[in-house]
Amino acid sequence: MNATSSVNLDAVKSYLLDLQDNICAKLEAADGKAKFKEDAWKREEGGGGRSRVITDGAVIEKGGVNFSHVHGASMPASATAHRPELAGRSFEAMGVSLVIHPENPYVPTSHANVRIFCAHKDGADPIWWFGGGYDLTPYYGYDEDCVFWHETAKKACDPFGEDIYPRFKKWCDDYFYLKHRGEPRGIGGLFFDDFNELGFEKCFEFMKSVGDSYTDAYVPIIEKRKDMEYGEREREFQLYRRGRYVEFNLVFDRGTLFGLQSGGRTESILMSLPPLVRWEYDWHPEPGTPEEKLYTHYLTSRDWLAK
Repeated sequence: MNATSSVNLDAVKSYLLDLQDNICAKLEAADGKAKFKEDAWKREEGGGGRSRVITDGAVIEKGGVNFSHVHGASMPASATAHRPELAGRSFEAMGVSLVIHPENPYVPTSHANVRIFCAHKDGADPIWWFGGGYDLTPYYGYDEDCVFWHETAKKACDPFGEDIYPRFKKWCDDYFYLKHRGEPRGIGGLFFDDFNELGFEKCFEFMKSVGDSYTDAYVPIIEKRKDMEYGEREREFQLYRRGRYVEFNLVFDRGTLFGLQSGGRTESILMSLPPLVRWEYDWHPEPGTPEEKLYTHYLTSRDWLAK
């Protein structure tokens, strides 16, 4: 499965550090009030990172944009279960991962990450791959926002093959699905993993295209929705739907499981969780309401670019 080519981890790390800086700067500008606070950390088993968290902003209630570069002598169980050929190898993993939880229910939550994984063994070629993507979780949907989000994602994918966007769009729909609820987490976007089929340089270029396009996709939606008026009803529905986000991240998310099993920094791993959330027993939206429309019109794994 591994494509043969030289692996330049230094170049990837340099890009990821710059990406973290660029995303933080653009989100701070969109918020207009709060600033990210940085917390540098080291991992006993090897590596470390830069966690950046923003709270109580004019737009962003809580958000985090993390860079991590960790390495270890043996693979965590979550990785060898997924790829048994990695057993007995040391590993390096680095990436930028972020989640933004706005306060205004009309501004969607968004998530993104781009990463590389490399497994080493004396006398053998490294096994490497890229992964990542981004997805959007609205509480009150707008068709034009969903189309714009997916158009931007497709534009990032198009230079790398006609099949890339539809393939990774479907993967995103399938991955960010809460099986126990029988519903998607949001309106999707892109998800890819184990990606090495184009050779190292081309795969790296693809990862950069995805990483660089995230703010192009998200910031215009923030700007369009951040000043919309809302009340207690919308806020309570947002907090209820945030519960789905928590459920997915703690039950299904590969990155969360890998981070916790590999001895990653718990505070950084769990920064993706929203600051406030509520669960309500057996709640259902009233027919004909905007809350019902989220379920019937937006949480449907649909093709937003169909003509």
